[in-house]
Amino acid sequence: MNKIFCILKKEMREVFRDKKSLAMMFIIPIMTPLIILGMSALFESQMTNDGTNYNKIGFAYELNNIEKNILNNLGIEATIDSAENLTKSLNDDEIYLYITKEDNVYTLNYNLSSESGGYASNLAESYLEAYKIVLQTESLESKNISAESILNIIEIREQDVAQESFFANYIVTYAFLFIIMAITVSATYPATDATAGEKERGTLETLLTFPIKSRDIIIGKLLSVSASSIITGIFSLILALISFKIANNMFSIYEALPISLGFKSIIMTLFIIILYSLFISSLCIAIASLSKTFKEAQSALTPLTFLSMFPGLIAFMINISSSNALILVPFLGFNLILNDVCVGVFNYSQIAILFISTIIYIIVIIGYIIKEYKSEKVLFKY
Repeated sequence: MNKIFCILKKEMREVFRDKKSLAMMFIIPIMTPLIILGMSALFESQMTNDGTNYNKIGFAYELNNIEKNILNNLGIEATIDSAENLTKSLNDDEIYLYITKEDNVYTLNYNLSSESGGYASNLAESYLEAYKIVLQTESLESKNISAESILNIIEIREQDVAQESFFANYIVTYAFLFIIMAITVSATYPATDATAGEKERGTLETLLTFPIKSRDIIIGKLLSVSASSIITGIFSLILALISFKIANNMFSIYEALPISLGFKSIIMTLFIIILYSLFISSLCIAIASLSKTFKEAQSALTPLTFLSMFPGLIAFMINISSSNALILVPFLGFNLILNDVCVGVFNYSQIAILFISTIIYIIVIIGYIIKEYKSEKVLFKY
């Protein structure tokens, strides 16, 4: 243990002396509040859109007084012209949709790829639905039939039973994904310096001549890289929690259902941060040890940054649920558990599977590295 501690102290001294390592640990996490507050502001702007970006609608026919009243109530800015002129106005972004009429068939003409066109189509459909109800009411009353009893034959009520806000879940999930990525980035540089960097400087040969077992060297290096990653993860989590509090007070989209992480969720997140830091640190050390130079090791470790985030991002976007089999998949398992934790779901059997499988992965990886160091192949084979 004393030899492991000496290696750990040596590596940690190198980490805190190196400006790039410190930047990885403390500057990258600062992006966490920017992501949380930036995405919250984006959601807020979309929700509070006053409609002036898509309320300009053209009509290729004359409107009666009833239609004009409905348009006025919906805040629609109408332009009446020929279909040919309205097409030109649509292409010039002077209007976002125009309606043509043939008998009782109304056609909505708009650019589907345009965001404003999509919003305008929803507004136009609301207008036509309101006008249709007016026509139906007049037709029924002309035949002495109660329109109320026919048109309102059923009553529809809406009740929101969600205990979590969509926006809050979205923000928390992306924050956790970024924390995982930040931990990965933080592990790559010290792992590279502790292996390929020492090999390139020639200090690794000297270290292997000392009366220290290869196992102690690797464990000491693993603990130092893991410590760097854990610091990054915890710092990112603290900044995320502070940003959640600020976002709740700053944005109206969180008034009904604010971003909320319970004590249990925070503790579980810390556990996953530590477990993932150990896993990614061992993997980074293994990959960097196979490289001849510092630059080569950095190139080899770059894909890990994207690999750490993309599986969770894809799983969230297509709504993949966690399962015992998927938890075993490296990287994906951590993201799936974090997705569950952020909504307050704790599947302890899956958490246990994640813990056991990750420990096995780490043991296998470290065992391989120790074997390479023990035979000194790490110096001469690559």
